[in-house]
Amino acid sequence: MGLLAGIFALAVVVVGRLRGVMALVAPAISFLVLNFFVLPTVLQGSNPLLVAVIGSSAMMLIALYTCHGPSARTSVAVLGTPLSLALIGILGSVFIGWAALTGNTDDSTGLIHGLYPKLDMSGLLLAGVIIGSLGVLDDVTVTQTSAVWELHDANPAMSWRRLCRAGIRIGRDHIASVVNTLVLAYAGAALPLLLLFSIAQSGVGTVANSQLVAEEIVRTLVGSIGLVASVPVTTLLASLVVSADRPGPQAETATAGAVAVGGAAAGRGGRRRKH
Repeated sequence: MGLLAGIFALAVVVVGRLRGVMALVAPAISFLVLNFFVLPTVLQGSNPLLVAVIGSSAMMLIALYTCHGPSARTSVAVLGTPLSLALIGILGSVFIGWAALTGNTDDSTGLIHGLYPKLDMSGLLLAGVIIGSLGVLDDVTVTQTSAVWELHDANPAMSWRRLCRAGIRIGRDHIASVVNTLVLAYAGAALPLLLLFSIAQSGVGTVANSQLVAEEIVRTLVGSIGLVASVPVTTLLASLVVSADRPGPQAETATAGAVAVGGAAAGRGGRRRKH
């Protein structure tokens, strides 16, 4: 495992250079936040949802500003991420309750519940959904923000509406690939369980309504809805910010023209006063 970690770190640094080094620092700090804040605070009996929101916000700020540096572009991604996380939290809370998911589905969760009977296991499940969605959300929000900035650099004359429409067209391709990634990631993690159901020749309804599979279905769908929502939200924010912060040449030409006209008028006024 050490050798594999070393190969991974070397590949990231060789390709990413300084940005790659910072990309290695960010997950290390996120692990420290998880280990020294999120886990102990949950075990002390605090609300897992509240702890997950605070911890995710801290990890998001650290990761984005460490990897991408302080800038308007990074700040837009930072603003778009918690909005989508809030939607994921609301949907997760509602549908985990409606689906009657207990969060106590295997030996590890059963042991935790036995050792800490007051721990809210369904809240712990929701906290896992939020933290698990954070990494993919960062990817979507940063990519959408960068796409809008690059579009503006390529054609500074584009209005914020055109920038937004073009960014959303890019985001559609991103949504398709990311949602597919989420589904395959969860399916891969649950592959042994799915094999057991296949051996038992269980029906689709039976499989879907088991606690283990139902958790993954709700987790995947709630996370995917948050990802889909993050594309238009982040793209709109980025379009408004980049258009206001970096006006196109038309606006600059108009401003220069206004200054020139004002200067000429002042010159004529001065000549009249001399006469």
